[in-house]
Amino acid sequence: MTQLSITITPVLVAELLTGGGRMPVYVHIIDHPDARVLVDTGMTELHPAAADFDPRLWPLSKQDFDIASIDIVVNTHLHFDHCGGNHLFAGKPIYVQRRELDDARNEDDYTIREWVDAPGVQYMPVEGELELLPGLRLVPAPGHTSGMQVVVVETGGRPVVIGGDVAVWFGELDEPRTEGQLRVRALDPELVWLAHEHEPWRSRTA
Repeated sequence: MTQLSITITPVLVAELLTGGGRMPVYVHIIDHPDARVLVDTGMTELHPAAADFDPRLWPLSKQDFDIASIDIVVNTHLHFDHCGGNHLFAGKPIYVQRRELDDARNEDDYTIREWVDAPGVQYMPVEGELELLPGLRLVPAPGHTSGMQVVVVETGGRPVVIGGDVAVWFGELDEPRTEGQLRVRALDPELVWLAHEHEPWRSRTA
């Protein structure tokens, strides 16, 4: 069996002010032999609903980054700091769990709705697991939100997970509690990339 060559590149797109200081916001690029995939899109502009977080922004559209090179977008979930750049990818397929899309469109104070349904944005609603590409799976991981999903990258060894907010900090994976965190740990991943940590999480028992 030929091992797939897949690389994952984190890109810092914002910082948000939280009780613990400034928290990074990363998106992740997956270079797969069949496509270039972007996991989450960060933020591109300020909005009154996010003012309390005093965002500092480095949008993909202002970085040395070829927006047109992205073939597929995956939203782990649709909180504003993960979908605020979706409009940059109008016309490209954006994969999200159907439950997440429904909640984002219908629940009050969930996200910034005009960022979710920006002009030209085309969602591909997913129900449950989906093999997006060979070696690339979307897996539901409820907890942070009910419709949260992660991307599992399998190239022959232990998997690598791009987790979004399945955990916001490493301690949540060290001592998993939510269904999503338990599911990720059950995969025995080599690494878990998170949206709000500079480095990937690694199992302390690895």
